[in-house]
Amino acid sequence: MADGVADGADPSSGPYRNPAAVAEAERWFLSHGLSYFVPSVRASVREGLTPRRFVPPMLLVVLLAVVVAGLVVWLVGEGTAAPAVLATVAGAGALVYALTALKARPIVVWALGRTFGSLRLLVPMVSRALPLLLVFVTFLFINAEAWQMTANLQPGILWTTVLLITGLAVVFLMVRLPEEVDRVDDVVDEAFVLRSTQGTPLATSARRLVERGADPAARAQVTGFDRANLILVLLVVQVGQVLLLAVAVFAFFLLFGSLVMTRDVQDAWTGVPGGVDSLPFLPNASVELLQVSLFLAAFSGLYFTVSAVTDDTYRSQFFAAVTDELERAVGMRAVYLTLRDAEASAPT
Repeated sequence: MADGVADGADPSSGPYRNPAAVAEAERWFLSHGLSYFVPSVRASVREGLTPRRFVPPMLLVVLLAVVVAGLVVWLVGEGTAAPAVLATVAGAGALVYALTALKARPIVVWALGRTFGSLRLLVPMVSRALPLLLVFVTFLFINAEAWQMTANLQPGILWTTVLLITGLAVVFLMVRLPEEVDRVDDVVDEAFVLRSTQGTPLATSARRLVERGADPAARAQVTGFDRANLILVLLVVQVGQVLLLAVAVFAFFLLFGSLVMTRDVQDAWTGVPGGVDSLPFLPNASVELLQVSLFLAAFSGLYFTVSAVTDDTYRSQFFAAVTDELERAVGMRAVYLTLRDAEASAPT
């Protein structure tokens, strides 16, 4: 909706009330992955976090994970697969509950669409980071010890290792991303509000509030579920970028290894009795090559996760891509809350 329609209220006297702008802002929040900014959605999420709502599904997921892990161990005869299966099923169950009961689906869908919908921008960024990363990681790939280690890992242990590395990357982001939210909402002023709301349904409302002496910046501090919403958006965007790079590293090592790592070299480096398990039509493509490529791709993802947030070179290319979205969300929220205050304080 255009600003003229959404912001049609007359602010010439009394508190600036504009129910149409408030409703339009809530629709904008829902369509931009900021559903926790809307009070009705936030109340539903709070209900989903009560023990009587989440304990029964949690117990069901735990039971399902134990059953699936037992079946896998019985079928493959490998007890080391149990931790990986338990973690995978439990993680999948938690994800399903978050997407449904906790209303995280619009957040995740928008963040993933924001990430993979702009592949034409991400591919050049990845192409700039990938060569430097490969210079570092390739030394691990052409290393007999790395092949020996991964070749002697059972599939369950290898997958558990990948999950552990992925978990470390997520924990690191969960620690650092709140700092980004704090950095943005600590610098909000009138100029920030006007700049960040340009092109949004609240652009005119922001300007009129400032002209009337209101202070939307006073409502800029992001807390509670709103803060969790912003952190989740940043997390999904960053995980999407890291996943793209990890897949590129995995594909590169599969191709590179198939070309230069002959079967004799793989046999000598892995020390596997009877030699490596190669594909009939691709003698250099082996299970051991797949294992070492997967391990190094996961390790590269962790390395890139840390670099994208802490290193200025990587940060300017990868993390800055979501800074504008973060600032727009904070500015919109400040104006939205100011308008809602005016609605609540107006006489009926």
